Amino acid sequence: MAPNDPLTTNRHVDTHVDVLVVGAGPAGATAATVLARAGRSVLVIDKAEFPRDKCCGDGLTTLALRELEAIGLRPEHVPSWQTVSAAWLRSPSGREVCLPMPTDGMFAATTPRRELDAALVALARSAGAEVREGCSIVALHQTATHVDVEIAGPVDGAGSSPASTTVRCQFVIAADGMWSPTRKLLGLAEPGYLGEWHAFRQYASNVTGTAAERLYVWFEPDLLPGYAWSFPLPDGRANIGFGVTRDGRYSGADMKHLWAGLVDRPHIREALGPDATLDDRHTAWPIPAGIDRAVLSADRTLFVGDAVRATDVMTGEGIGQAVLTGRLAAEAVLHGPSPVQVRRHYEQHVRRHLFADHRMSKVLNGWLAKPLLARGAIRLVGLNNWTRRNFVRWMFEDEARAVVFTPRRWHRRFLRQAGTYR
Repeated sequence: MAPNDPLTTNRHVDTHVDVLVVGAGPAGATAATVLARAGRSVLVIDKAEFPRDKCCGDGLTTLALRELEAIGLRPEHVPSWQTVSAAWLRSPSGREVCLPMPTDGMFAATTPRRELDAALVALARSAGAEVREGCSIVALHQTATHVDVEIAGPVDGAGSSPASTTVRCQFVIAADGMWSPTRKLLGLAEPGYLGEWHAFRQYASNVTGTAAERLYVWFEPDLLPGYAWSFPLPDGRANIGFGVTRDGRYSGADMKHLWAGLVDRPHIREALGPDATLDDRHTAWPIPAGIDRAVLSADRTLFVGDAVRATDVMTGEGIGQAVLTGRLAAEAVLHGPSPVQVRRHYEQHVRRHLFADHRMSKVLNGWLAKPLLARGAIRLVGLNNWTRRNFVRWMFEDEARAVVFTPRRWHRRFLRQAGTYR
């Protein structure tokens, strides 16, 4: 839209901020925190009210931990935060391998997304960002000098209808999910897109078996290159679920039947213990994992997190990538000042941090789809202490997957980096 367009020049503006962040999940809250600490005025909107549940495996990789530590989130800020000391892998043949985590810092943890996301929203607010809950974006008009965004949200008073507000900002950071309303308003939506993965999750209580303390990853033959998991939580609870790639093997109905039988498999039932019960109903969600094909930016708008398909294509993990892209978007805005410079800075750094590993993960995913290769990989991992120690670092993203092809990452202590929160 041209700067002298009547829709722009004659529009009543209710609020002026430097940056509007759409979505208060890990990506959006991180971007808001970084920007607010740098002195920028930031408004965050989210259609949800926090704390809210989010379908997720609740696992935090080393990448996620490093990024969360960098923005100042402490484990004590999250009530159910639990450090993971080892990962247990089961191959398609039934062979189990224990991978102890390094002891020099934290390399993996679990925490319910309900608590993690609420803590991140609180962190953004403490940094000086304004967060409006129960609000959604309904219109967006980009010009050469600014962006006007119309948002709808509740007004004070029980039973009142949503009020419309126009916000004028310099940049928009869209952290509003894989079906990003911001992307739709800009004409960049992809009708029919369902992501690269599909996952099921349910919480279990009264977990008395080994899953009460162990983090399990089960490479079931019928799930490859996907897997099932059980992640321990405090008070005898666990997050249990599975993820499969969208390759046409399973319909939505098939996956429901698969889930029903999965939790009754003997080794999974044994790990949970005889008294374990599944809470409420399971939840299912699609996972976007195609950042190398996503539109990263558009004029004065930057896409982050699921809105840019930043999930790890091999594991389906997305919290670390969300926080990373949120930070990179904030740093790009601070780098500015022009939209061209902001976009260039953001896209260059996203490609630098994520693209090589993403492409390598796609190759590895193809290998893991074959049971024979998956069994061989687990056997190789358990060969000796060195392979177990270094594979767990690599698995949890402490070490880049495409390191051979990215010499910039080579350094003297590459295989001996300390963990987080020491």
